[in-house]
Amino acid sequence: MSRALSIGALGMSAQQRSVDNIANNLANVSTTGFKRSTVAFQDLFYENVASSSRGASANRLSNDGPSLQVGNGSRAVATIRNFMQGSISETGNALDLAINGAGFFQIEMPDGSIAYSRDGNFSRDSTGLMINNSGLPLADHIEVPSDAVAVEISQDGVVRARMAGDSREVELGQIELAKFVNPGGLDAIGDNLFAETEAAGAPFYGIPGTDGFGGVQQGYLENSNVDVVTEMVRLIEAQRAYETNSKMVQTAEDMMSVTNQIKR
Repeated sequence: MSRALSIGALGMSAQQRSVDNIANNLANVSTTGFKRSTVAFQDLFYENVASSSRGASANRLSNDGPSLQVGNGSRAVATIRNFMQGSISETGNALDLAINGAGFFQIEMPDGSIAYSRDGNFSRDSTGLMINNSGLPLADHIEVPSDAVAVEISQDGVVRARMAGDSREVELGQIELAKFVNPGGLDAIGDNLFAETEAAGAPFYGIPGTDGFGGVQQGYLENSNVDVVTEMVRLIEAQRAYETNSKMVQTAEDMMSVTNQIKR
């Protein structure tokens, strides 16, 4: 009976992880560039209890035929992130950028390392440097002068500005994107940022709109790819699975209670 209790408890724990993940997806339904994730489950080891193979004695297990195996439940082992592109909305802000296709913006971290993001909600700091909402700069180190009256960013990532009293445009820099063989292997570190991992592979870089990289769209932002209806359906499924496992725990407890009453 204790095995059934353990399996039921493990099932409840696994489904709780799924509910937590769904809650995080729904909480980020309005987060710019957010990518939804799902929880992957794995069955635990199996115990060979008995064998029914031909020629095997009652007290000896044999590997030449089917055996009686009992599993030990399941567990949540990984989160799988879906990098499908979200819808793109117009904002009208000259420093808002969306990547229409594959690629990530490169963000410089305080320790000098590079993180990657699909969130293109940029602004200027006191020195004119293009920064994200957390105050971290683009790794391209593009500075927009304080006297710039207009900023234009082409689809290939070239940033130009027009200064007050001058009709000519000045080129300020080039935005370069990064791409991964397996973006699903990236490590989410919060603040709409991802960190490089061995599973994702080494990044390779390119100009927007070339070599399979998406183009940059100025004045737009990429929305979260969370679908509320899908998440609610998954939430109902996880809730029902949790309830079923809790009933398994109750059933195992009832059976143990009946066993304890036999001697009375």
